[in-house]
Amino acid sequence: MMMASKTAKKPKVSAAAGATVALVLLTAMNFVNYIDRYILPAVQEQVKGEFHLSDNQIGSLTLWFMIAYMASSPITGWLGDRFPRKWMIVIAALLLSGMNFFTASVHSYSSLNFRHAALGVGEASFGIFASAMLADFYAEDQRNRVLTIFNVAIPVGAALGFLAGGVIGHRYGWRNSFIASAVPGAILAVLIAVFMKEPVRDKSVGDKVKVERGVVMSLLTNKAYMASILGYAAVTFSLGGISVWMASFLQRVNGYSQEAAAGIMGPVIVVAGLGGTVVGGLLAQWWSKKTDKALYYVPALSALLAVPPALLCFFGPRSLTITGLSLAVFFIFLGTGPVNAATLNAVRPEIRSMAMAGQLLTIHLLGDALSPKLIGMISDRWNLRLGLGSTLITMVIAGVIFFVGARYAPKIEHSVEAPAAA
Repeated sequence: MMMASKTAKKPKVSAAAGATVALVLLTAMNFVNYIDRYILPAVQEQVKGEFHLSDNQIGSLTLWFMIAYMASSPITGWLGDRFPRKWMIVIAALLLSGMNFFTASVHSYSSLNFRHAALGVGEASFGIFASAMLADFYAEDQRNRVLTIFNVAIPVGAALGFLAGGVIGHRYGWRNSFIASAVPGAILAVLIAVFMKEPVRDKSVGDKVKVERGVVMSLLTNKAYMASILGYAAVTFSLGGISVWMASFLQRVNGYSQEAAAGIMGPVIVVAGLGGTVVGGLLAQWWSKKTDKALYYVPALSALLAVPPALLCFFGPRSLTITGLSLAVFFIFLGTGPVNAATLNAVRPEIRSMAMAGQLLTIHLLGDALSPKLIGMISDRWNLRLGLGSTLITMVIAGVIFFVGARYAPKIEHSVEAPAAA
């Protein structure tokens, strides 16, 4: 009996009070966030025509968004580890909505760049605070499931962004398409302010946690953490560039109208992307019970399996473009939930906001801050097919990084109690 008492594991609570409300509201806001992000790719042929821009200049819009995103990430990460995050999320949501309303009055390329930069600050703030809060609400073995649910908003929001942007832009002008995400974003900001609670941080760390000197630099020597964010950056380089230019590809290469291209991109992303996100989350949840490396194996397979159908989409016959696109999207989204769970599980509770800030900074600095502009430059010099296809090499690199990183995967603690009562 004495031996049993010594070896017994301390029970962990699966979820804190208010966790479900937080998950629903934050997922809804993430959904609106991605609607907004993918409206521009849907209408960028209209924007290009109105402002007489090159593909290089169109790619620069995303670059300015990412510069602001990356510059604000360390600041928001620092704030998130020391202060209550609920009200900072509300402010971020209102900023996103305000910038979308502002877009209706944009009549110059410089104003459009400013709008994208301000949007980057809002998105960086929300992405860091929301993921860290959900990690505090749920135990380690529940985070893959929870973050998979949270990230279901990515394909669904992106799909609606393409669809709403393309259709509304075609019928009423591209500026009006941005209002599609401005109104629900403002409503969600109010709902979060009224109904969402601030979670107690793990290990009884208070809201004003103090991170000891040098702990941020220690992330650089955390091999599990570095593998998750570097692999994710390599995936984001390819995915970010392709998502910006795919609607234009369908219009230029396959001859679709803007509205028709949006009608293709929307269903493909919502069906294949949502399917990939759900299947990847379930696969990682099942596999995690057999090995702690599952949160790295699933993203590795996701990256490698996406390459062949993507090549078929860009360089194959036009009749197979949609098939290749659908399969590539499905495989890419397999790793979305698991890779975020891997990042959060690799670090200590009191530095989760900073860890997520490091992830966002890395995946955008090395990923989609560069690829849309690179694709635009290659497209201006040669063609859009070659521009898109050139980014796929990083998907292979991502697969290798994730497989190597699996060697350093931390042990996953499994909860043994029911969720805490409200």
